[in-house]
Formats: sequence, C-alpha cells, structure tokens
Amino acid sequence: MSEPVSAPTEVLTFADPDAVARAAAEAFVDAVVAAQRERLQAHVVLTGGGTGIAMLEHVGRDQGGIDWSAVNVYFGDERFLPAGDPDRNEVQARAALLDHVPIDDARIHTMPALGEDGCATPAESAERYAQLLASQSADGSVPAFDVHLLGMGGEGHINSLFPHTDAVREPDRFVVGVADSPKPPPARVTLTLPAVQRARQVWLLVAGENKADAVAAAIAGANPEEIPAAGAFGRERTVWFVDPAAAAALPKS
Repeated sequence: MSEPVSAPTEVLTFADPDAVARAAAEAFVDAVVAAQRERLQAHVVLTGGGTGIAMLEHVGRDQGGIDWSAVNVYFGDERFLPAGDPDRNEVQARAALLDHVPIDDARIHTMPALGEDGCATPAESAERYAQLLASQSADGSVPAFDVHLLGMGGEGHINSLFPHTDAVREPDRFVVGVADSPKPPPARVTLTLPAVQRARQVWLLVAGENKADAVAAAIAGANPEEIPAAGAFGRERTVWFVDPAAAAALPKS
C-alpha cells in the first residue's frame, strides 16, 4: 500500500458551536456539488456527535444544488447496537437529514447492526462493512471519499479510534470492530486511519474548551497513538472547523 499524501492543514474559527456547524454545512454543500460536477457522484462519510448532527440539520435547511440521486453516504463509526437504537449514528443522521431528502436508501451504506442478518459481533460487522466498501471502490479497497467528516473527543479520539488502542494502531485494515471502547457503549465498529487518509478532504468539527489541548496537539503533529486526531488528514485538504474555545491553545497568529 502506498503511503498517504497529507494535505496542508487549514484552521477555520467561527463564533460558536452553531456557527461551526453552519459553516461546515455550507462548505459541505459546495463540496458535494463540486464532486458531482467533476465526477458525477459524491461519496461522503458522516459523523455523529452534537456538532456533526447539527451540521446535517443545517444541510437539510439549505441543500443548494445537491443531486441526492448521486450521493453515496457512509459512516465513520457506529455503536454496535440493534437496528433502530436511538444511540446509533445512522438513526440520528436519518432524523437530522437523510429521511428528509430524496436519496435512495440503497445509497445509504450503514454498518451492520447487532442481530442484522445474523451479525453477532463488532468484528463480523466490520468485515461486512469492509466488503461493502471494497465493492464501492475502484481498486477493491475503499472509495475515494470526497469528504470525511469527523468529530473529536476531549482526549483526541476520532471515529471510535481511542488513544493507545489496537484500533488506532491498525496499519492495514480499513474497518475494525471494537469490543472494549473506553466510551460506552463498549462494542463499536469504526473506520481506521488508513481509511480516513484515503479521503480527498478530511474535515474535523470541534467545539468546546475541553478539547483545546487535543486540538493544539493534533495540529502540531502529535503521535496519533496518543492523539488519534493527529492522524486524520486528507489527500487534498485537511480542515479544522473550530470555535474560539477549541482554538484557545493554538499559537496566536
């Protein structure tokens, strides 16, 4: 596997968490429209969390020129819970946006839920999702995601990649199951850093002063095993959408 090419990092600061979500939504619409203009279809990875779901709600209010018949939706991680559980990112994304736009359900590529088609473990779900991603890609790996959206926890985790875990250290596989997440629920499925780094653009949506130290460490180039967000970068763009509290520990320019 070739080494990923990292794009320069951009940091965009907005007045408050809602302004972060609103700005990311406007940029998302523009990016999807541009991808469809250049490549006919768009492949996007959604994230959960308060800011990520708020962003989806803003997209729903102003969809611009998105052709939803040519959008393919994926998820960066998922809680391994039964289908329909309100804590699943898929359920929240549907409520915020996907149930309100004319997208074919076959283009919403969800991570298999607990019990879905006999799926009993996060590892089984991960294996099936890896097969789905391979079927959607040009080279049997993962699609070249146009935008991979990410939130970040206070300790620097992204997707369900937590510091000092096997998942964040995974060098080859694009999807793994997590049985012992330090943040409940413990059972999860997640894209790995190799999958994130295949994206054309990686955007991190982060708000709150409890995340300021991790933001600064990640942007400064910390070890991804210690600050997983430091390993999140796109091939063409890496963009941090932050509020002033999350940006508080960054060097003043």
